[in-house]
Amino acid sequence: MIDPALRPAPHFPFSAVVGHDDLRLALLLNAVHPGVGGVLVRGEKGTAKSTAVRALAALLPGLRVVPGCRFGCAPEDPDAGCPDGPHPIGGTGEVRPAQLVELPVGATEDRLVGSLDLERALSEGVRAYQPGLLADAHRGVLYVDEVNLLHDHLVDLLLDAAAMGRAHVERDGVSVSHAARFLLVGTMNPEEGELRPQLLDRFGLTVEVRAARDVDTRVEVVRRRLAFEADATGFAAEWAGTEAETAERIAAAQQRVGSVRLDDRELRRIAAVCAAFDVDGMRADLVIARAATAHAAWRGADAVAEEDVRVAARLALPHRRRRDPFDEPGIDDQTLEEALRDAAQQLDPQPPDGGGGGAPDTQPEDLRDDAASPQQDGRDDGSAGPPPTATGDPAEPGEHPGDAGQARPAGDGPGRLAPPPASPFRARRLEVPGIGEGAPGRRSRARIDTGRVVRPSDATPLRAADVHLPATIVAAAPYQRARGRIGAGLRLRHDDLRHAVREGREGNLVLFVVDASGSMAARSRMGAVSGAVLSLLRDAYQRRDKVGMVTFRGLGAELVLPPTSSVPAAQARLGSMRTGGRTPLASGLLRARRALAAERLRDPRRRPLLVLLTDGRATIAARAGGDPVVDACRAAGLLAADGVHSVVVDCERGPVRLGLAGRIALAAGGPLVTLDELSADSVAGVVTTAVSA
Repeated sequence: MIDPALRPAPHFPFSAVVGHDDLRLALLLNAVHPGVGGVLVRGEKGTAKSTAVRALAALLPGLRVVPGCRFGCAPEDPDAGCPDGPHPIGGTGEVRPAQLVELPVGATEDRLVGSLDLERALSEGVRAYQPGLLADAHRGVLYVDEVNLLHDHLVDLLLDAAAMGRAHVERDGVSVSHAARFLLVGTMNPEEGELRPQLLDRFGLTVEVRAARDVDTRVEVVRRRLAFEADATGFAAEWAGTEAETAERIAAAQQRVGSVRLDDRELRRIAAVCAAFDVDGMRADLVIARAATAHAAWRGADAVAEEDVRVAARLALPHRRRRDPFDEPGIDDQTLEEALRDAAQQLDPQPPDGGGGGAPDTQPEDLRDDAASPQQDGRDDGSAGPPPTATGDPAEPGEHPGDAGQARPAGDGPGRLAPPPASPFRARRLEVPGIGEGAPGRRSRARIDTGRVVRPSDATPLRAADVHLPATIVAAAPYQRARGRIGAGLRLRHDDLRHAVREGREGNLVLFVVDASGSMAARSRMGAVSGAVLSLLRDAYQRRDKVGMVTFRGLGAELVLPPTSSVPAAQARLGSMRTGGRTPLASGLLRARRALAAERLRDPRRRPLLVLLTDGRATIAARAGGDPVVDACRAAGLLAADGVHSVVVDCERGPVRLGLAGRIALAAGGPLVTLDELSADSVAGVVTTAVSA
């Protein structure tokens, strides 16, 4: 029995969580069979994600561990490579509750995997290992809240340990390997950015949670939560019987799972479903096989059946269909049922019934009803497009006489939807000059905690991992005799410590400021600009950057895309952008300045790069009676004074060119490139050239 004194304070019972059936089932399947690979819980804020995870740990059976072992080895099967071993096999050991270890977003690598015990190394002259959170989580639950905000290198270490069941530490002169088998649970809010597809695939199951829209369900959620807050102990006691039944069922399923049969028929069903969804690699097949086995054990069956495969596939496949940042995760039930039905037909082929079925559709695909007519230009109303202008673009409302031969004046009304973005392309790396402070990412040079050591410094280290050990020893060595050293050990003083200066890569904020007025409304121009933003956003997604977008038209400016790394959110915002009207250029730059100032408060280490796309023909001043162009130049100067790196893309076209964009670039202190140098295939190269000039 577990000593009651070791039990934590009352928690919200797992059985009392209202709804979220898939979330609870996914957690239970991983508790039954840890080889499933963990759970990624996606959902909006305030949906009891953390509550359910923390409640699960209390249901897990108590663990017998070797007394004094910091790595939680089981007495009947201790880890042969345990750093605290070797342990004798057998014995009763001691019982402790299963651990719930939480990994905070701001954790460091040495806290996760462990590091050199600096105190013993310097005082006793021995290489001793200090375990990290992976050792604490062995045979328990490792919970990562907001896993999408965790540094990429920590996510890689975490998932590698979860996949292999061992943690390997090679750092600070220490080489250690220890068992690290745990139930990995990560939660995330997609609004704050996505995980890379490669990392998504490492989670065994994924669950999407949303708040219930049913009034009765919402009332019950509030009622139970208020009752728990009023009397946590009494509320837990009310659910103690149900909790005990669930815990017993988990323990029984854990005992049964090893004997559940997975015959060749169900293996072929699993393989057929994975092939139907065209998932990459073989991890999906293995996860579904293990999850189906766990589900069969959970329901008390001796063999895996089709219903077990259905449940496992529904939880294991949604995030594996997402290969590209522009793909939405998830599958619908109808698609899954069709895949299962096709798999069943392959297992039990039916003879042909000789029925009709109608004549095959032999009409060429390009002649079907949904094909576009050669006379149409892709407008929503299906009307033929206007004749091209001298620049090759269709005439649009609000074009200036110098931009098109068939211009029409534009009002300041609601405008029209911008054309769809051009096809995204692979962007080159944009790099802000200088060395930053190290916002997590993979782009510009920066001082960071996890990069390569470039030199020692006499600054006082903040933690053990920051100590530059060779430089510290060199600094202290000449004074050992004077300090009276006798025998082993090093006599150190505070001023001997040396700090390791590390350099790596950081993420940046790329803010596009786009002129969406009538003079810029040509379809090919706006399509190329939108396509470039999406392309750079895809690159930012991979490099852990942020991208934002400000547009200005009519009487003001709008932040249509707040700084984000969420590709689906960006795609939706860009699709609703409108064009037409006059040109409040100064308002656009001032709105961008406010957006950057707000982001600087939230994330002061992330350096910005502003990209302005305009023809420079400002028609509305920022102040009453002011000159529009002068006000725009003043706004650009304010951005330069804030230390914002800017590049101005001159979109002016036609035989009459005023060169107003050049004045903006001069005031902003950034380079100017022409529209002829800007295309859907070269915008990233233009920006790269600009910032490195």
